[in-house]
Amino acid sequence: MTRVEVEIGGKTISLETGKLAKQANGAVLVRCGDTMVLVTAVAREEGREGQDFFPLTVDIEERMYAAGKIPGGFIKRESRPSEKAILTARLIDRPIRPSFPKGFMNEVQLIGTVLSVDQENAYDVLAMLGASAALHVSEIPFSGPIGSVRVGIIDGEYVVNPTLEQLQTATLDLVVSGSREALKMVEAGAREVTEQQVLEALRLAQVEIVKLIDLQDRLRSEAGKEKWPVPEWSVDQGIYSQIKERFGADLDRATQVEDKKGRSEATVALRQQVLEAFAPSDEEEADPDRVVQARRAFAQLEKDIIRRRIAVEKRRPDGRGLDEIRLVSAEVGVSPRTHGSGLFTRGQTQAMTLLTLGATGEHQRIDGLGLEDSKRYLHHYNFPPFSVGETGFMRGPKRRDIGHGALAERALLPMVPDEKDFPYTLRLVSEILESNGSSSMASVCGSTLALMDAGVQIKSPVAGIAMGLVKEGDDYVVLTDIAGVEDHLGDMDFKVAGSSEGITALQMDIKISGVSVAMLQEALEQARKARLFILGRMLEVIPEPRAELSPYAPRIITMQINPDQIGLVIGKGGETIKGMVEEFGVTIDIEDDGTVFICAPDMATAEAVTERITSMTKDVEIGDVITGKVVKTTAFGAFVELKKGVDGLIHISRLGKDGERVSRVEDVVNRGDVVTVEVVEVDQQRGRIGLKPIDLNANR
Repeated sequence: MTRVEVEIGGKTISLETGKLAKQANGAVLVRCGDTMVLVTAVAREEGREGQDFFPLTVDIEERMYAAGKIPGGFIKRESRPSEKAILTARLIDRPIRPSFPKGFMNEVQLIGTVLSVDQENAYDVLAMLGASAALHVSEIPFSGPIGSVRVGIIDGEYVVNPTLEQLQTATLDLVVSGSREALKMVEAGAREVTEQQVLEALRLAQVEIVKLIDLQDRLRSEAGKEKWPVPEWSVDQGIYSQIKERFGADLDRATQVEDKKGRSEATVALRQQVLEAFAPSDEEEADPDRVVQARRAFAQLEKDIIRRRIAVEKRRPDGRGLDEIRLVSAEVGVSPRTHGSGLFTRGQTQAMTLLTLGATGEHQRIDGLGLEDSKRYLHHYNFPPFSVGETGFMRGPKRRDIGHGALAERALLPMVPDEKDFPYTLRLVSEILESNGSSSMASVCGSTLALMDAGVQIKSPVAGIAMGLVKEGDDYVVLTDIAGVEDHLGDMDFKVAGSSEGITALQMDIKISGVSVAMLQEALEQARKARLFILGRMLEVIPEPRAELSPYAPRIITMQINPDQIGLVIGKGGETIKGMVEEFGVTIDIEDDGTVFICAPDMATAEAVTERITSMTKDVEIGDVITGKVVKTTAFGAFVELKKGVDGLIHISRLGKDGERVSRVEDVVNRGDVVTVEVVEVDQQRGRIGLKPIDLNANR
């Protein structure tokens, strides 16, 4: 067993290998405090013949025992991964995938099993570190290692790997992965921080990343295995030259078609011509290697043409300038019966977001390892196949859908009013109707429109933009509002969302060895200008949230009762609260501190329920007029139920008309009669309430 450790952000992080999971190619136990993650790396020794993609799978297995919990539900065992597990797997995949040598096509699987969590140290950055370390010590070819850290801004101070409790109040939560020389992945949520604050956090992260890379190198020097040889990946220069000579001009024209579908159709048709010319399908003994080389050469030529046009000639595939944004349009109220709706279109990317407002009891319950046990703000993202003109299976959200929804949620969450001011559950659903680059940022814009259309008093409107990069040698260009082809053939996808005051969310992925902080500084500045431009277009459509909620949205009233009276409102076996729910057609949620949330279809109903609960819980005072039922008669008077558990007495002397004497109480009222009375005496010390009848004619 080999163990190494280092101090990061005032905490000891250790890597251990050689004791657990020894049949895996690489297995590393990562620990910080009492949070432990076992990460294993396994690969097939041979790739599948003819395979032209890298089959990498990353899975995070959250075990509820890690937090001392038993899984919820009927089965009582872990089943599908949680949203947190999926997002962590994506965090690992994004910097790891481009860190394998080109030409390595063997299947690789990384599994991170969360063994223990201390509710202080986050397991996600530890799993990211463990994935790199497991690959680094294994036989699997890996162009690493990479380091991963979290940087937060807590009370104005930069903190490396802050605790989960500190993150609750952080103005920046930034996760960064990188190599010794450059950054490879950035993911962040923020509360309107400046570009300069983000850059300062990135610089700090880079220093700590180098320490983690040194730690992994120490582990490999003591316990590393010899790496497998990697098949040489190359493009046949002879075939490449022939394709360029015969079809280069045609490919140049095809890749300049501005319409995405037209460009794709022209390129696909030309690719088929190339394959027929260099690897005819009607040959009896077609050379499979020649087919692979023809495909590879055509793809390389297409990439070279487009990248040269952008980097050298400064011309983009659709003819735009480097910082030019596609045509933007926005609409609100596009779905009449939803509580809020917005349609945002940017070029050939279109997102429609629909908002639903619900009661507090509709919060999403979270059965996970973290501190959070519920959510009131939900953002879901759907990417149907028709959005890119394709057919496909509709089998629930994919990992990409969950990731993009989480990014949009992170971008807008700081702007949503606090629950005490706006006691609603909010569910936004972004339907991607058309996609040609950066649909996640379009969903941010559409969601802002939907919130404002619904009358949600958000703190500031938010917009998003995706930046790109094409780097050739030491030269590079930063692109604003990248289209699909620029994402596919470019080197970076850098999404930035925020308000006019600052950034609320970041996400960066790259395909090259890394980018410098200077490149990101330029990209952030271009993104800021683009964000302000798009916000301006959105505010032309709806300059501020509507003053009133949608007439179809439920009305929620919040009231406060004494916690000792909660049982009174609920009633025996819940009969009282259930009766009100059925009578008024509402939902009523009561918290332990006595806060009552009444969700009704209209304000009149909500006020009626409020009045009912108020009458049940308020103290009886002199002068109150109450209609109640006679629950008991005695020789000296009649007891009337004023509210649940509270009775008052009409003395026999007050039952006679105009002060006349009554010989028997039952001559005037009987048990079960409903009478209207006025409270004339309240004796708190003796627990007595005196009543006088207002009208007993009906009982005479």
